[in-house]
Amino acid sequence: MVHGYKGVRFQNWAKTYGCCPEMYYQPTSVEEVREVLALARQQNKRVKVVGGGHSPSDIACTDGFMIHMGKMNRVLQVDKEKKQVTVEAGILLADLHPQLDKHGLALPNLGAVSDVTVAGVIGTGTHNTGIKHGILATQVVALSLMTADGAVLECSESSNADVFQAARVHLGCLGIILTVTLQCVPQFHLQETSFPSTLKEVLDNLDSHLKKSEYFRFLWFPHSENVSIIYQDHTNKAPSSASNWFWDYAIGFYLLEFLLWTSTYLPCLVGWINRFFFWLLFNHKRESSHLSHKIFTYECRFKQHVQDWAIPREKTKEALLELKAMLEAHPNVVAHFPVEVRFTRGDEILLSPCFQRDSCYMNIIMYRPYGKDVPRLDYWVAYETIMKKFGGRPHWAKAHNCTRKDFERMYPAFRKFCGIREKLDPTGMFLNSYLEKVFY
Repeated sequence: MVHGYKGVRFQNWAKTYGCCPEMYYQPTSVEEVREVLALARQQNKRVKVVGGGHSPSDIACTDGFMIHMGKMNRVLQVDKEKKQVTVEAGILLADLHPQLDKHGLALPNLGAVSDVTVAGVIGTGTHNTGIKHGILATQVVALSLMTADGAVLECSESSNADVFQAARVHLGCLGIILTVTLQCVPQFHLQETSFPSTLKEVLDNLDSHLKKSEYFRFLWFPHSENVSIIYQDHTNKAPSSASNWFWDYAIGFYLLEFLLWTSTYLPCLVGWINRFFFWLLFNHKRESSHLSHKIFTYECRFKQHVQDWAIPREKTKEALLELKAMLEAHPNVVAHFPVEVRFTRGDEILLSPCFQRDSCYMNIIMYRPYGKDVPRLDYWVAYETIMKKFGGRPHWAKAHNCTRKDFERMYPAFRKFCGIREKLDPTGMFLNSYLEKVFY
């Protein structure tokens, strides 16, 4: 019999959203998951599955039953010939990496954070960068899904293909992901090289940067022309690191947090802080190399508010210049560094922000120094307006103000997804207030 807990409070990593579910469950088997769903049907409760809690939005919140999949976290099978691994949905990527290392395998692309579950990563459309690489969900070759009535669907290109096309970015609204099979590649090392540039240079030569480096991205420092370009590419070099406690923590975290906190009283400091930190930390070339997962992931030190929209790749220059012009025209609107710009290949997953188009993701950020909220509304609204103008689609894990009408415009296959959702979950067991704004 599965045991539930009352009085558990859930809070996301950034402490920007939280909830008090009526009951909190940590099932250890498929049977126990089925039991929770049977109880939910009996008592007419809603159900939400939570993973690592990293989403900077309320996508995982519920006042009904919350299921934490952390105890269903085993590697079930490694197929060395096909280079595929099958895992339980609750495994954290951080725990999967060393297991793959043992077998000489790796995932071809990863997001910045690995304290996230496999099911959560695909469900929210997590991405990294690299125009030859899709979002992380494109690495999924099969999955199993328990629907509201307790049935288990095995999904892949050849079995329940329509559900598979929807479930790789599932938003937690189609059922409960139980297992995921991922396509891996042979283990590889990456060299990361970062060097300073200007916004004009990078935007004028975007195509050549994209060709030059497999995992290219850049950081723009608002209120300036400054850019840090980051190349990550396969290497045979021995591991080496450019990190240094004094620069990374004493300066890059403690001093920065203090200055950002000071700027909540003197907003005019933000432009100076952005330029000062570029000069201090980003104004020279840096190189490091290591196993791929150690280069892809980095420690997210700051609690933060964040938005991240995907626009058609060819709109990158126009959109970024418009964001820059908006900040210049409204000196009272301040923007923390960096604006992170990444590139992703198009795919055929129904609710993927990269559905049928190569995309540019433009990630904006406002830190919360010492947990303090910094005014961000004007920046947020102006950014969303620009993103919508250029055909943008918001990252599902991050806060946005879009409604069903917006999504119907943004996603050619939105109604198809809705049809699949209504068929799999006719009573709306897996909905919450975030998803109601999406679907109603």
